[in-house]
Amino acid sequence: MTNRIAALAAATALGATLVAGQALAAAPTVVTTFGPVVGETVQGVAAFKGVPFAAPPLGALRWRAPQPPKAWTAPRDAKAYGPDCMQNPFPGDAAPLGVKPAEDCLYANVWTPEAALKAKTKLPVMVWIYGGGFVNGGSSPAVYAGDRFARDGVVLVSFNYRVGRFGFFAHPALTAAGADGGMLGNYGLMDQIAALKWVRDNAAAFGGDPDNVTVFGESAGGVSLHALLTAPQAKGLFHKAIIESGGGRPRLLPTLPLTAPAGQRSAETAGLAFAAKAGVSGTDAAALDALRALPAETVVDGLNMATSGTPTWAGGPMLDGKIVTDAPLKAYQAGAWSKMPVMVGATSADGFFFGGTRDQVFAPFGARRPEAEALYDPKGDGELKVYGWKAAGDRMFIEPARAVARVMSSQGAPVYQFRFSYVAESQRGQWWGAPHATEIPFVFDTVDARYGAALTQADAAAAKAAHAYWIGFAKSGVPTAPGGPAWPRYEAASDQILDFSAEGPKVVADPLKARLDLVEATTP
Repeated sequence: MTNRIAALAAATALGATLVAGQALAAAPTVVTTFGPVVGETVQGVAAFKGVPFAAPPLGALRWRAPQPPKAWTAPRDAKAYGPDCMQNPFPGDAAPLGVKPAEDCLYANVWTPEAALKAKTKLPVMVWIYGGGFVNGGSSPAVYAGDRFARDGVVLVSFNYRVGRFGFFAHPALTAAGADGGMLGNYGLMDQIAALKWVRDNAAAFGGDPDNVTVFGESAGGVSLHALLTAPQAKGLFHKAIIESGGGRPRLLPTLPLTAPAGQRSAETAGLAFAAKAGVSGTDAAALDALRALPAETVVDGLNMATSGTPTWAGGPMLDGKIVTDAPLKAYQAGAWSKMPVMVGATSADGFFFGGTRDQVFAPFGARRPEAEALYDPKGDGELKVYGWKAAGDRMFIEPARAVARVMSSQGAPVYQFRFSYVAESQRGQWWGAPHATEIPFVFDTVDARYGAALTQADAAAAKAAHAYWIGFAKSGVPTAPGGPAWPRYEAASDQILDFSAEGPKVVADPLKARLDLVEATTP
């Protein structure tokens, strides 16, 4: 009996080994420029996660431009996300991280149709840049999963970039060291450029076309796109851009210069303030060593979207004279950008209103306050939160998107402006319009992950529509969708946009024109 049991156990183990071997053999494998990776296939989509595109930015590589990872020869398992970049997660985030953050975080993820790997096709490539105020965010949230894009014939790439003080930090000791030929401060943007170079070099291996790359990003990801469109280092790395709630005028947090004369605020003064709080003094090599030796949690120091007003934080991208040389709109007006097809827009209840008084809402309109009150609160008895939010959103995101569309289109670029107004049916009792970032699960067609049991047929249909236009743009540079209205190129004279409304996508003359004209006229 004992021998029979032993034989049965051995046979079972052998069978399991054979099954595991068959599964491993069937697992999709791609040889990247740094080494082979083994992903997994689910319902015809091959997914590769946690693929290194740069070396871990640890130790002496903290606050350095991203370096190439060490090459490998044995197949690397790529079935799980790598860590998101080190941060203090923001409570209540609509896109919560799916993995624990860490300083070792420079990983990419790829979703591609299984058939594309076998046929060596040249599918359009889309690259996602997440938001999070440059202090939060990562590629692991469920709503950012790229399998629906791959299902519909696109190679979807996402990646992590350093956030907070790991990604945007300046200090006189770093400037003096000059380790990367003057590339300083904007390490998170350097990560993005390194990731795009990795996409250029590896897209074909995943069935994608390196000459048809669309980068799309929201909020801080949209702000990043402004930087990439105007950075010489990113020229030629992508061919179309989709800017979702990326502003374009000066940001909520000021864009500081990397250095400034004594007595003026700069990214370096913010870095010095942080160093002093962390107990590090001096500006020599010893000070830099001490800063690099600080535990990651000390560098975070509680920073997230709720605490980003601290004087020990530089506010994100800085004017470094290399990647970021001017405000986006000024660079566009000067023609100093990589001209390409662009989609740009915002949500209908975009922005943030942090409370205050009626006077605070209307003070920015100056002498034209009576016009503003008539537009935002025509009866004079509206709810402060509603008209305050509308005024703030127009100034932060909606009017700047129009300003960007106008400048780019005036230079002959194909530009398509959108407004995302659809509100999930379960949220309509709480919101008069679509809040900031709520378009993302519709664009990714991951509304099931966002709304769960509250998802309705109408929500799912709205997601299919938005998703289709994004894919149409990635394929041809013209946002088209089967059965959807033809989306006209933006022209200031007609001011037509595509509104993703509760009744479906529709082409309209911008209904907010009067409000946006007033905001434009009262913007310094």
